[in-house]
Amino acid sequence: MKERPFILITNDDGVFAKGINALIEVALPFGDVVVFAPDAARSGMSNAITPHCALTYAKLSSEEGLTIYSCTGTPTDCVKLASHVLFQEKKPDLLLSGINHGSNASVNVIYSGTMGAVFEGCMNGIPSIGFSLCDHNWDADFSQSVPYIQKVIKNTLENPLPLNVCLNVNIPKGEIKGVKVCRQALGYWDEEYESRQDKNGQTGYWLTGYFVCRDTNVEDTDDWALANGYATIVPCNVDMSDKMYISAIKHWEKVF
Repeated sequence: MKERPFILITNDDGVFAKGINALIEVALPFGDVVVFAPDAARSGMSNAITPHCALTYAKLSSEEGLTIYSCTGTPTDCVKLASHVLFQEKKPDLLLSGINHGSNASVNVIYSGTMGAVFEGCMNGIPSIGFSLCDHNWDADFSQSVPYIQKVIKNTLENPLPLNVCLNVNIPKGEIKGVKVCRQALGYWDEEYESRQDKNGQTGYWLTGYFVCRDTNVEDTDDWALANGYATIVPCNVDMSDKMYISAIKHWEKVF
């Protein structure tokens, strides 16, 4: 009998978030699931790690095919610690992160704790996928995203990802017209900070702002596809070298 795959699941919204529980239900038919996720929300943590204090973890529940742990660290910490304490002899066959409450399209990928965990798994040779729903509501409806997530998981298990390549999957809120495999839109956040005073008169600054897309109406981007009702799959590479620009500045070597 063929051994069932081991699937590691984490997120950045915390182990009790509705999104991660939806992902657990989707993943269980595909393999034995171990959840190792933050004990509270750790959104916007990117690839942050915790080097200066001890991490702890606790088993919350265990049944056949599913074990759930919470961890005091970041999403990246969760992947690192789970690999160290649970998967020393055999790496997971698949790492899934999410389902995130909110989009991780375009430049959001570099801020996202959801994708931070994905990049960590990818760097360590684990096929890794991040899933996000474009709805920040804590009680968001994930039901329409389920068949799309099922097919992404199935295709990835049947067609292993190349080394250093992971997937960033975003799903629009509401009706889904289909799927676009596309590139990440070019954009940035125009940051603003709102100043507020606490009851003691101390001024603090709260991050606000808005996203600016440089790829306006470009149909091969995730930003366009999501705005037009399509789920998006963006292959990401942990090698951030711009190989084309290497040749453009190769002559710099001669000036040193």
